[in-house]
Amino acid sequence: MRSARDDHARLVQGDLIQLLALNRGRRRASIVGACVAVAAAALTLTGCGSSSSAFSARKLASAPSKEWPTNGGSVTNDRYSSLDQITSSNVSQLKGIWHIHLHSGTAPKDSGEAQPLEYNGAIYTITGAEDVFATYAETGATKWIHRARLNPKLTTVCCGWTSRGVALGDGKVYIGQLDGALVALDQRTGKKIWSTRVASWQTGHTITSAPLYYDGLVYTGVSGGEYEIRGRVIAYDAETGKKAWTFWTIPGPGQCGHNSWPANNAWKTGGAPVWQTPAIDPKLGLIYFSTGNASPDIDGSKRQGDDLFASSIVALDAKTGAYRWHFQEVHHDIWDYDAPSPVVLFDIKLNGHEVHGLAEPGKTGFLYLLNRETGKPLYGIPEKPVPQSAWEHTSPTQPIPSTGSFVPHTVSAGGLKAVRAVAAGTLSEGNKPPKIVPGPFFSPPSHSGTVYAVSPANFGGANWPPSSYNPKTQMIYICGQESAVAYLTNEGSGPYKTGEQAFGSGGAPGGANSPGVLVAVDAGSGHIAWEDHWPDSCYSGTITTAGDLVFVGRNDGQIEAFDATHGKLLWSFQTGAGANTTATVFSLNGKEVVAYYAAGNALAGTAHGDNLWLFGLDGTLAPVAPGKKAGAIEHAGLGGAASSRIQVQGGEFFFKLSSNTGKLGKVTFVFKDVGQIAHDFAIAGKSTPTIPPGHTTTLTVTFTKPGKYPYFCTIPGHAQAGMSGVLIVK
Repeated sequence: MRSARDDHARLVQGDLIQLLALNRGRRRASIVGACVAVAAAALTLTGCGSSSSAFSARKLASAPSKEWPTNGGSVTNDRYSSLDQITSSNVSQLKGIWHIHLHSGTAPKDSGEAQPLEYNGAIYTITGAEDVFATYAETGATKWIHRARLNPKLTTVCCGWTSRGVALGDGKVYIGQLDGALVALDQRTGKKIWSTRVASWQTGHTITSAPLYYDGLVYTGVSGGEYEIRGRVIAYDAETGKKAWTFWTIPGPGQCGHNSWPANNAWKTGGAPVWQTPAIDPKLGLIYFSTGNASPDIDGSKRQGDDLFASSIVALDAKTGAYRWHFQEVHHDIWDYDAPSPVVLFDIKLNGHEVHGLAEPGKTGFLYLLNRETGKPLYGIPEKPVPQSAWEHTSPTQPIPSTGSFVPHTVSAGGLKAVRAVAAGTLSEGNKPPKIVPGPFFSPPSHSGTVYAVSPANFGGANWPPSSYNPKTQMIYICGQESAVAYLTNEGSGPYKTGEQAFGSGGAPGGANSPGVLVAVDAGSGHIAWEDHWPDSCYSGTITTAGDLVFVGRNDGQIEAFDATHGKLLWSFQTGAGANTTATVFSLNGKEVVAYYAAGNALAGTAHGDNLWLFGLDGTLAPVAPGKKAGAIEHAGLGGAASSRIQVQGGEFFFKLSSNTGKLGKVTFVFKDVGQIAHDFAIAGKSTPTIPPGHTTTLTVTFTKPGKYPYFCTIPGHAQAGMSGVLIVK
């Protein structure tokens, strides 16, 4: 296809775009055709079993009421509770029934992102330190505690320590750990039953997602796209921990989709991690999941092609792992526009026919609505021409949903200002910051000259927080951000060493503190039904109920309830720490209650804590004082004597300088990583290499002019989490 493009280089631009789109369409048709052939050769779909236990296939596929037994409420991931005692008319009466501290996961590197599960009177919660707590729902008393005791030298975690939940089934609690282990605990006692090695953290593989239990199998994916891994989803026997099957999200030779990669072995380190818990349709016998970025994130120069199955939605046979279909949201992703938010399954009537739908909100700001039987778009997602870069081997077209986006694709004045401020320190050449101008959506990273800012940033759009679907309102509820980013690629980036982060670019990302929006999308049309805009990011999962409610957390520690039909704020309660998880709704002694774990988030820089709450209409506990925001705690103040040699300590997520005033001329920075994950230090267009914990390196910079010079950690998200500041040069 590249030679055909070169042969027609003298064609007018419009004809060239049409030709490229046609060629790309033919190539994609051949890829899809090959995949269909593989699917046709796969085993016939089998029944999904009918266990007589409370965790039968039928029960796990039903909307939860009395219990909340799985991460998504049910295996459909719709996070919908059929309880309706708490309604839009009485939710304002909610107060705390009890409030406890878990005394775990409060370190600066930790993030509380896990949605608690509840079954048979016990609540199961996992912290950022990956300690698991079983708590009696009636009293808040501890039933048992499992301490993970992970290796503190674990260095290959992308974005802070976190777990997004546990799984229950067959009398066990299943944990996917950051060190790459899948562990089964006795649900009654918390004692370890078995542990199996999914992958090695030393090679960049970690597990952030909650496992999924279904019909005797436990499913998990691996994360680590920033470390040039090869992604996969694996199914294990729930009783023994023995591997049942593996599906590689980067296909090898002879596998469906392999010809979307160049013949240079790039597929071996191509990324496509799985950040979140899959969903299952028992009637169709299919398991669905979304995948992360291709690797290196921003450098596409050595991985020509569409790079399947990165930044995609994939459907497999749940029993065998055989390929069924895929939909790629971003071809040849060079923006880190992956799909870390879990897929949501829903059923709806369209034109008089019941349709089995699937929704996934992407970092792109688009909600991808598909038929989950076929993988085809519900409302049309045509391929459209996008800006090009020969060096990046960009795809000539991208799939653009005709229903529009849930966040703007134009860079706001505030977003552009923020990007320019960050870029002055991270992307500058010498002491001169690059020229940054707003670019159209899908503008490729700049190779030289003018740098284009695009919206949304690589944080989204939608990031990891899960969405929910209410069958009564027929709306999907999404947390999003209105952000901007600019990238400057580095020619010749890599090769990368095992366990080393591979981005292939410098960037000025918008981060997890951009303005947020809570959006309700009508699944019957794909259009926005209502939206609520926030000055802070929307960085929490949503849950919805038959009582016409949507619960969501706020960065400042408030858990809030909105009218699911109209979007009116009805209730707000201060939890004492960043409310960045997802609520859980269940029945206790015949009364509807809401559990919430508020622990803060390292990347969002929200207040850390260890607060587990239970709310009810007959609760008596009032809100508590808000926690202190993280990120600014460890920052040294401005001022002090000007120095030509400055000691710099960096950790999760802060910088501490021996002096915040440097002398004019040559200044040497001695940077030591005192954290537990890798960091670097950048100022005035220069940067140290990324170094592992405990290591020290130096950076010498010559300042020719007095003024203020921003410094940052250039690893995406770290600056926004608190690793930034300003050096004054006198």
